[in-house]
Amino acid sequence: MEHIKGEPYRPRFIMGLESSCDETSVAIIENGREVRANLISSQIPLHEKFGGVVPEVACRAHMEVINPLIQEALEQAQLGFGDLNAIAVTCGPGLVGAVLLGVAAAKCLAGALDIPLIGVNHLEGHLYSSWIDSEPEQFPMISLLVSGGHTLLIKVDGPGDYIVLGSTRDDAAGEAFDKVAKALGLGYPGGGKIEKLARQGNPKSVHFARPMLSKGYEFSFSGLKTAVLLHLQQEDRVSDADLCASFQEAVVDTLVAKTMRAVREFGAAGVSLAGGVAANGHLRERLESACQREKVFFKKPDIKLCTDNAAMIARAGWELANLGWRSTLNLDAKPNLELSSRI
Repeated sequence: MEHIKGEPYRPRFIMGLESSCDETSVAIIENGREVRANLISSQIPLHEKFGGVVPEVACRAHMEVINPLIQEALEQAQLGFGDLNAIAVTCGPGLVGAVLLGVAAAKCLAGALDIPLIGVNHLEGHLYSSWIDSEPEQFPMISLLVSGGHTLLIKVDGPGDYIVLGSTRDDAAGEAFDKVAKALGLGYPGGGKIEKLARQGNPKSVHFARPMLSKGYEFSFSGLKTAVLLHLQQEDRVSDADLCASFQEAVVDTLVAKTMRAVREFGAAGVSLAGGVAANGHLRERLESACQREKVFFKKPDIKLCTDNAAMIARAGWELANLGWRSTLNLDAKPNLELSSRI
């Protein structure tokens, strides 16, 4: 048994560890709210030349920086190991070697300090990224989680109480951004580069189909990516800026339409946005405007909390502690871990 539910507890100082992909991060949160430290070591320069994340390179990089980051986080928070009351760690999904390294470090800390260990689903962590400063106004709410590896619509009925309404059948939204950027020679990662170029273009230049727009809450962006690649082969193709703007508009239209449909169907009080693609300014603006029209609240994480970070893992761990959850030292890495309710 890896997870045990017992009496609720409220750790004052909780350390979070995140190493699921290409960022190593260590954070310390006080009383579930105040971020005392949130350090992130990005590996983008290491993977840029390969056009994507190389698992072996990522794992070695995590190994080199995790211990110095732990020490630096304690120094920044002006705490010692003895002040920590719990350790939260990403246990999946992600690159198996990278996740395993973080889990091993967390188990060593929790075991040596004799404090609770809390395994956190990486996607669960993203859900809490917009909750770090304040609670949602009320539940239920619809959370749109969009990143390089995931595109999900989730109905959140309260802390730990989630229902996945739909996910991606093929390419995630962030993955499609990266692949289109690579085809245009923009480099990796591609999301920010496409958004920047799209600001100079006309989103109506090319009408791309909005994939699965009227079919429930599932997503599919592979066909849209292919349509962009086919357009690049045409002699009379539009400019890169117009192409980026048109592609981005198709992705955002799809994400916003399905999110707001879920709001209406389930009578949600609001929407939260999470994941790496949550940094996309056009998506943030469109969702906020849609929420204003529906008269529901809209919560978005600070830009620096959109990327993978340990503050969100610590925040999620604190909520799980409030529900009585803890993990045993048998906790293992689960590279294909799915999001499920804790209630």
